[in-house]
Amino acid sequence: MYKNIKDVAVVIQARLGSQRVPRKMIREFGGTTLVDLALEKIKKCETFSEENFYLSVYEKELVDIGNNHNVNIFKRSQASADSEGTPMSLMYEWWNKLPYKYCILVSACTPFLNHKTIDNFVKRYLETESDGLFAVIEKKNYFWNDDFSLITEWPEGQDVMNTKFVGKTYEAAHCLYAGKMSKIGESIWMGDFGKKGDIELFPIHEMEALDIDYEWQFKMC
Repeated sequence: MYKNIKDVAVVIQARLGSQRVPRKMIREFGGTTLVDLALEKIKKCETFSEENFYLSVYEKELVDIGNNHNVNIFKRSQASADSEGTPMSLMYEWWNKLPYKYCILVSACTPFLNHKTIDNFVKRYLETESDGLFAVIEKKNYFWNDDFSLITEWPEGQDVMNTKFVGKTYEAAHCLYAGKMSKIGESIWMGDFGKKGDIELFPIHEMEALDIDYEWQFKMC
């Protein structure tokens, strides 16, 4: 192991200010809520203890849910909850307040993300020398850029589109992230994607990465 789990904080961050799906974290969702579902998954994880876990929230409704689950609460500020990501150190304002060297951020907006996948992600992060780890979805398909030029390498010897012969590409899953706490203070999250080996990729099943960003997704899920 290159990292000790005692040096790693696991964080779920949530807010009620979503503009596309208002209050989605606490709306009724199949007999529960998205945030309750996420916390129940965390409780099933075996790679870390609840001592390592924090729910980062501002609104009282979310704080109350966290207290009902008896998890650590990081009380983020209203400015953090209202932030759209800039500066990064405001959105993730726990970066220099939690006593850990590394952080794993788990999305609460992916209801099909399995607790076993979270555990496997944590295990992989502990075993890697890299400061960053990022979940991705494997794709075998054809892609074009914004001027409609094909950017997928056409499989040699193929006359028709057949995804079985296309090389693999990877899409951001936006549900599991890992990085060094101190880098957030430098406005660097996970590391440098342009530097080989700085951030390693962790493929997961596409179903688990289904992220609720729109009302139709909430209803469908």
